[in-house]
Amino acid sequence: MKKGFLIAGLLCFAAGTFSQAPAAKKKVPYSAANKTVKMYVTEKGSNKRLAPAGELKFSSDPQPPETETVVFVDPEKQFQTMLGIGGALTDAVAETFYKLPKDKQTELLEAYYSKTSGIGFTLARTNIQSCDFSSGSYSYVSNSDKSLSTFDISHDKKYRIPFIKAATAAAGGKLTMYVSPWSPPAFMKDNNDVLHGGKLKPAFAQSWANFYVKFIKAYEAQGIPIWGLSVQNEPMATQTWESCKYTAEEERDFVKNYLGPTLWKQGMKAKKLIVWDHNRDLLYQRASTILEDPSAAKYVWGIGFHWYETWTGAGQNFENTRLTHAAFPDKNLIFTEGCVEKFDFNRLDDWNLGERYGLSMINDFNAGTVGWTDWNILLDEKGGPNHVGNFCFAPVHADTRTGQLRYTNSYYYIGHFSKYIKPGAKRIAASASRDKLLTTAYQNPNGSIAVVVMNRTDEKIEYSLWIKGKAAKTVSEPHSIATLVVQ
Repeated sequence: MKKGFLIAGLLCFAAGTFSQAPAAKKKVPYSAANKTVKMYVTEKGSNKRLAPAGELKFSSDPQPPETETVVFVDPEKQFQTMLGIGGALTDAVAETFYKLPKDKQTELLEAYYSKTSGIGFTLARTNIQSCDFSSGSYSYVSNSDKSLSTFDISHDKKYRIPFIKAATAAAGGKLTMYVSPWSPPAFMKDNNDVLHGGKLKPAFAQSWANFYVKFIKAYEAQGIPIWGLSVQNEPMATQTWESCKYTAEEERDFVKNYLGPTLWKQGMKAKKLIVWDHNRDLLYQRASTILEDPSAAKYVWGIGFHWYETWTGAGQNFENTRLTHAAFPDKNLIFTEGCVEKFDFNRLDDWNLGERYGLSMINDFNAGTVGWTDWNILLDEKGGPNHVGNFCFAPVHADTRTGQLRYTNSYYYIGHFSKYIKPGAKRIAASASRDKLLTTAYQNPNGSIAVVVMNRTDEKIEYSLWIKGKAAKTVSEPHSIATLVVQ
């Protein structure tokens, strides 16, 4: 066969082959036409708490005028996937829970974990050994036991493990759980004390890495799957409670040389390893130091952060969160802890409690955060128990004197996210035309869209929810938060 005929034949064959390939499905643009919006609101000065507030209808509005306040949502522009929203299950939580009457225990579990009658928590954190929100300091190993032969979690079997199992059952049998240490055992530290900071002695680095594995295996043997772990809670703080300090270089090297390799060798490569686990103020510096080392970065799933940079009198530093996400988009951001400090029983109805949560959650999600974890889900009427007097607020408090539960508005503010934004949801573009309204939005796996709109001002604000040329008019009351579900 002549060369020309051979080439022509091959081209015809190729063309025929390609012509038989199925055509790629063209994505249908999102349309809000014929969709309804169900509103749920929590408002100051009323009894409305996650309360249904009617339905809105879309009408044509191709170009909103500058004079109107508008919340623009674009489902075509998608960002990070939601891992989950939840809270910490500490010793203090569990001990307080078991002081409640049985009916109140059931109420609390449903309030947090039911997907229908509650706010649908799906994410959880717990402590490895004791933390400040324990009734006292304790360890899982005997003093000087470098080999960890005495490792025993019997302490946790009294309250914490049964409580975690109950919470998991209430959540439908699955809870994404990660774990954090506050301090290695005293003998492993240079100050020979689990309290007051101090550092891990280099001679115990491998033993401490083995400790995480022991804990994970022990909890999983109790029927509690562990999704992930952080290296150290608040590694830059010398606290009066359990604490241990690492510089960024020290944490990087511990991950690179000990913890990461140990997890992988022990068949725990799939466990999600979280670094930093401290405030937003040093977030970028910490992330860059660890993640710019490929030998450390390969073990790291993400960067955890808290909101207590406000101890300086400054506000919450969301810009550092945005910058870290922009610089390291292949790693995940997860909010690992936040609460309002300095408990005061007389402030349980303070509206500022919830607004602090709403401000943080909207900004953190818009900055790329994939999961958000409150601190203790339940504390007593003193803001504890806490063995060093570091009493704090929780969204729900148990008055152990009366057996009653007190729900702060923080519970409802968190619920405006956790109840309507499901794991697997994609964050979509959302922007308010006036900074008096804060907003974020997600498209759930079932296609529904949840838009959260928060108003921290003293003004009643009329606005439109605008999606691709369709608008639905509504009102945001002063000091309110709303979730608008489009379906």
